[in-house]
Amino acid sequence: MSQTTSSRGRLALLPLLVFLSLFLGVGFYYQAQGIDYAFYQLPAPVAVLPAILLAVWLSRESLNKTISQFVEGAGNHNIITMCLIYLLAGAFSSVANVTGGVNSTVALGLSVIPTDWLLPGLFLLAAFVATAMGTSMGTLAAMAPIGLGLAQASGISLPLMAGVLMSGAIFGDNLSIISDTTIAATRTQGARMQEKFIENIRFAAPAAVMTLVLLLLLVNPVSAEVSAAEANPWLALPYLLILLLAISGVNVFVVLVLGILACLAMGVWQGGYAIGDIGKDVYAGFGQMQEIFILSMLIGGLSELMRRQGGLQFLVNGLTRFAKKLSSHDQASHGFAIAALISVTNLCVANNTVAIIVACDAAKSLAEHGGVPPKRAASLLDIFACIIQGLLPYGAQALLLGASFAISPIDLLPYVYYCFMLAGVAIAVVSWSLFKPAAR
Repeated sequence: MSQTTSSRGRLALLPLLVFLSLFLGVGFYYQAQGIDYAFYQLPAPVAVLPAILLAVWLSRESLNKTISQFVEGAGNHNIITMCLIYLLAGAFSSVANVTGGVNSTVALGLSVIPTDWLLPGLFLLAAFVATAMGTSMGTLAAMAPIGLGLAQASGISLPLMAGVLMSGAIFGDNLSIISDTTIAATRTQGARMQEKFIENIRFAAPAAVMTLVLLLLLVNPVSAEVSAAEANPWLALPYLLILLLAISGVNVFVVLVLGILACLAMGVWQGGYAIGDIGKDVYAGFGQMQEIFILSMLIGGLSELMRRQGGLQFLVNGLTRFAKKLSSHDQASHGFAIAALISVTNLCVANNTVAIIVACDAAKSLAEHGGVPPKRAASLLDIFACIIQGLLPYGAQALLLGASFAISPIDLLPYVYYCFMLAGVAIAVVSWSLFKPAAR
């Protein structure tokens, strides 16, 4: 790589630093001043605008071509898919709330799940649904209204409840054999799906057990009484329906649309809901997702400009060169290099699947150079991509939960216990190879 190309690649990363500095810096400043909703004082879609302008200014292409590249990134298949999920999730949440489905489901949940197991139970349920669906976004879209209602009825902190749901969703997204991250990691590293699953269990199982133990210690007794009239099982049926459909592997769009229709039918039949209000209630749900819809598209466009200008390739090349200088054949150092590579890449693109695709070739080169088996390389790619995604304040999952719970995405991140546990376990397992001979 020439000096000029390297310099351009380094500059291409500057817009991301500008965005993070504005979004996080202003938020932490207002938080230190004791201002409520500190991270809403400068909305993220506004904070990203200076970064986009800088990326456009840094481009060496014509203005028209640069704008075309930005629009291409904003309209990326993955971005548009997430945005449509946002809209349908917002509509489902809104209709379920006004038809009485939320209250009934909460009452039913509180009567079935023992208080001491409310948090662990939701973690396990989210983990099971995400493993079956293979998508954290679909899981959170289906379960966020349930978690919100249970948190409000039981007195559990909203960020804590959101963190529990995120933890379960990330567990399933990382472990599921039908997850797009699993498919991308195994195919690019030449690993078999079953081998990668077994390898992943070594990391995921201890982290999940530690998370469950911690959640059991965080028991918050139910502080609200739910009347028997609210526990109408018919109104809770739409939630049970979407969970069953999700577990059965039905497409997330079909799941959410059927959920909306089921809420409408049950609301008219059991809750006295006026069918004429469906239009405004669905649109109100769309409005709840406006901020994350806009931000996701803007981040997608910014990521594309950074990619076109060589920023992502600069990162990949730099980390690869650094790792190969550490040792000629050392599993631990190259394992950590793969983890660092996918982590930094995901910070830039804010999408774990796309990050794996961007970093896959360099990761495979590192694995071959350091004697890291394909199944371990695939696991590390998937694991650290999911860890970063679960802890990313501008990631789709955190934005969806923030909008659903009406909290800042920053607030829930300290409570995503599973991601912290998984990171600790992964670092320990990789470090253990320092005491073993390198695989040949």
